[in-house]
Amino acid sequence: MFKALLITKNETAQSVAVTDIDESQLPEGAVTVKVEYSTINYKDGLAVTGKSPVVRKFPMVPGIDFAGVVESSSSDLFKPGDRVVLNGWGVGEGHWGGLGQKARVKAEWLIKLPAAFTSKQAMAIGTAGYTAALCVEALVAHGVKPEAGEVLVTGATGGVGSVAIALLSKLGYKVVASSGKASEAEYLSSLGAAEIVDRATLSAPGKPLQKERWAAVVDCVGSHTLANACAQTRYGGFVAACGLAQGMDFPASVAPFILRGVSLLGIDSVMAPMAKREAAWKRLASDLDASKLESISKTVSLSEAAAAGEAIVAGTIRGRVVVDVNA
Repeated sequence: MFKALLITKNETAQSVAVTDIDESQLPEGAVTVKVEYSTINYKDGLAVTGKSPVVRKFPMVPGIDFAGVVESSSSDLFKPGDRVVLNGWGVGEGHWGGLGQKARVKAEWLIKLPAAFTSKQAMAIGTAGYTAALCVEALVAHGVKPEAGEVLVTGATGGVGSVAIALLSKLGYKVVASSGKASEAEYLSSLGAAEIVDRATLSAPGKPLQKERWAAVVDCVGSHTLANACAQTRYGGFVAACGLAQGMDFPASVAPFILRGVSLLGIDSVMAPMAKREAAWKRLASDLDASKLESISKTVSLSEAAAAGEAIVAGTIRGRVVVDVNA
């Protein structure tokens, strides 16, 4: 038996509770992992609150991330004792996820945990930090250099934004953080933000083309914020879009793309191929100051995970939430 956060649903409502589960109930998979830490992402918050149809079948153990130790494996890719990390692949949505003490998954969904990180640090990074690394990798691959100019990061106090700022500043970029939380200025500066702008300057409807400012953008917000970020991006600049905190809509025009040659880069973390995943984690291992993970994250127990999910959807969480599934 092991403990897990389990979402069940009847005809009228869903319920979430820490439950004792027999190992025989685990879904099919080549590798069984003793989970040490998981995390709460925005998608996990949507799953536990039921505010969006994230979960595709019930009952479901949520948690789109986990890190731990291989307990058994029928795959040549892993052996017992290997330290592994998982991000995405529909885990926690259509396949039981990481918010439990054990998980069983396909071997192809796992990567070996970089030696630079403990399991807890890996979950302080989580899908949010891994997504931030995918964004940074995309900008670097497209030739955006620090001398090109300012890089805007929206949703800056969230998990993706926090890690993106830390990575970009370490690489020498001048980072401008967009946030609606004036009280978090010191936090954002500690991560490496050179300037902070009020998100209200970006979140309302704006003109199709605006004064050019950003050499590049990492956008975690979508909707009008993404539209305005594109409208303010300099000629030939790049916008990496990875989130929808403001909304899934994109109320923009083609003007920035056909008149300024702006490129919009879509960043998917869920189904990203293994080569991109490994490159992102390599980037994190080499360029993320692990000492900043303490300020970026806080740790909760498995019994506190559902409440943390509600808080992240409400927008009251700063940075990352690590879940100690064995606490």
